[in-house]
Amino acid sequence: MLAALLVALTVACTLAYFAKSVLVRTPTTSTESTASGSSTGLSIEEQRKYQEQQSLRNRKQQQAQQQQQQEKKESGSIMQPPRTDLAPPKDDPFTVEQLKQYDGSDPSKPIYVAIKGTVFDVTRKADTYGKGKSYNLFAGKDASRALGMSSLKEEDAVSDYSTLSAADTKTLNDWYDFFSKRYNVVGKVIDLPPQGSHSQPPTGGASAL
Repeated sequence: MLAALLVALTVACTLAYFAKSVLVRTPTTSTESTASGSSTGLSIEEQRKYQEQQSLRNRKQQQAQQQQQQEKKESGSIMQPPRTDLAPPKDDPFTVEQLKQYDGSDPSKPIYVAIKGTVFDVTRKADTYGKGKSYNLFAGKDASRALGMSSLKEEDAVSDYSTLSAADTKTLNDWYDFFSKRYNVVGKVIDLPPQGSHSQPPTGGASAL
């Protein structure tokens, strides 16, 4: 009987000691956990810098999206489907000086673009080729070289395309086909300088139009 009481007392003491150990350790563990979490967190200064960087990234993304939308809008204004109601092509003669009158600066006159000597009436796309618009550079002149190079530089807007690379020549021919299927041909430029008369260096690629 005494032995049984001793065993029971021993078990009770062991359980009490174990429970005390758990109760004592629990707050310590919580405190250590809190301290550990605090040590791995960002300081106020670091949080501020992170927020500034995040805000800068967001602004850059918004600007990139806006630029893409603008480029898509401008591209869409040019890339129209072929037309089936074009008038028969005309062969009216234009001099270089006469062609300059149709550059979009006079609202009472049509807008003409010449490619490889062929004059196209682009008046219906005045929002693209009109005065102050994105591609007004090509209006009132033959700017075949610039079209082939996909360039918007004034110095490239000449009729001499003899030094274009093979790739740029293909681009120019593609533009000629594009215009032929979408704009009425109203004549030919009769006094363009001979090919090779300009001293531009050969092209090897250019920025996108």
